[in-house]
Amino acid sequence: MMKATVYHGTRDVRLESVPDPKLREATDAIVRVTRAAICGSDLWFYRGVVEREPGERTGHEFIGIVEEVGAAVRTVKPGDAVIAPFAIGDGTCAYCLQGLQTSCEHGSFWGDDANGAQAELVRVPYADGTLAVMHEAMRDNDELLADAATLCDVMATGHHGATTAGAGNGGTVIVVGDGAVGLCAVLSAARVHRAERVIAVGHNAARLRIAADFGANDCLDSHDPQTLDRLLEMTKGGAPSIVEAVGNEESFNLAIAAARPGGTVTFVGVPHNVKLPDLRSIFLKNLSLRGGLAPARAYIEPLMAACVAGQIHPGRVFDRRISLEHVAEGYAVMDQRSAIKVLLNPGA
Repeated sequence: MMKATVYHGTRDVRLESVPDPKLREATDAIVRVTRAAICGSDLWFYRGVVEREPGERTGHEFIGIVEEVGAAVRTVKPGDAVIAPFAIGDGTCAYCLQGLQTSCEHGSFWGDDANGAQAELVRVPYADGTLAVMHEAMRDNDELLADAATLCDVMATGHHGATTAGAGNGGTVIVVGDGAVGLCAVLSAARVHRAERVIAVGHNAARLRIAADFGANDCLDSHDPQTLDRLLEMTKGGAPSIVEAVGNEESFNLAIAAARPGGTVTFVGVPHNVKLPDLRSIFLKNLSLRGGLAPARAYIEPLMAACVAGQIHPGRVFDRRISLEHVAEGYAVMDQRSAIKVLLNPGA
């Protein structure tokens, strides 16, 4: 029997003993989790905003060591350290081959079929298409292991936002949101794409200090009623590249309002309660609306290389590290916004 996190209702997750996973298909692998994470998107079901069935497993971000593989698995073997993206993909369908693994014709997500990642062991379907072998330099380096855990989701998602917003075009990028994804979007825009100017917008002073350390040239308080006016003044009418990393209507419309005509607004915050986005402004300003669910698997190798080279260290978004035994506490501190992101160590 292993330990796994199980959802029981609003603000009620529990670590329970459950049967160890077994190989089902020849394309499966079993991975022992060495680091897992709690995601901001996990808070939607934790708070009761999104419905889940009691008894479902939780968690979609993990790294670990391969323990067993099916007969058809070719790219990973027992003993390999691996990084798992938040979506499962076969690696061979038309969407996977074009780098859109989140739309895989045979894909699924962690938590489906009693297979959550906030656990000691995980069964990985389509191991060849899903898992990325970790760079050897990461295996025994605590800082790089934390970096690796962000590549499952938040760093890949922030990078997707910066990339699709056109951060590599050398202009100004505005990132709306100071959660882990927003901070990683700042890091990508500043250190990977090397945008000329990066402006971070959020309302938590400690998080905005991290944004500045990640390369933001300016940090503005989203709760200040003058923020939009300041953005338009600083950018002489709006920025060409905007990343929305929150997912609510207010932040979405701030992103649209801060965009230069002809610019691009990327939204990578999972939309909740966005009922009346300012479509008229999008139309009148000829804005491109992009982004969406990040194909994290497509970004893992280049971002891993950037971490190993010291170009980026996104693991700094983990400001609380706890053992898996205290996973309920991890959810609570993120719910209370006293932690940006929690890293779980199943072996601790």
